[in-house]
Parts: sequence; structure tokens; C-alpha cells
Amino acid sequence: MTAARGRWFVYVLLCEGPSLYTGITNDVAARLEKHRSKKGARYTRARPPLGLLGKTSLGDKGAALSVERAFKALPRPRKLAILSRPRGLAAFARRVLVARASR
Repeated sequence: MTAARGRWFVYVLLCEGPSLYTGITNDVAARLEKHRSKKGARYTRARPPLGLLGKTSLGDKGAALSVERAFKALPRPRKLAILSRPRGLAAFARRVLVARASR
């Protein structure tokens, strides 16, 4: 996926271990390549990514950060359950953003 002007993404990687890595970017393909070439986050330098488990597009960086923070706070089984459903990460993001807007 190429960068979309003004669009931010939350993405989840399956890494060696196996472990999960969650991040945000405005260009998923370029960020994944950075992780694979060991020029991305310190976490993925030590635990190289095996694949992209999910991604969802959000309107701005603030929204992406909110969804990332909420997703990272979940226990692993809940994360896997969300990612196993079609559009599960997008549905999770909508719930987070609705809750954020109602504060």
C-alpha cells in the first residue's frame, strides 16, 4: 500500500517469537520494508517480522495513536480474536474512536 496523503494506518505484524508488534504509519509498505531491513523499530530489529496480520486506515495521526494505544493495552488472546475476524481491526478502531469522541 502506498502512502495516502493525510491518511494514517494502524498495523499489526507477526514477529519471530512469535510475538505481535503494533505501530502506526502513513505508508504501510514502506514501513514494513524498514522493519524487514532492520531499520525500523528496535523491537523488530531483535524480532524480525514474519508477516502483516492486519491494518486499518484512519483519518489522522491522532486517531491512529489512540487506536494503537488501545490495541496495545489488550491481552494477546483478545488481539488475536480481533485480527481473526474480517475487518476486525477496523471495527475495533471505530469503537475506540466513538468512545474517544464521547469523552
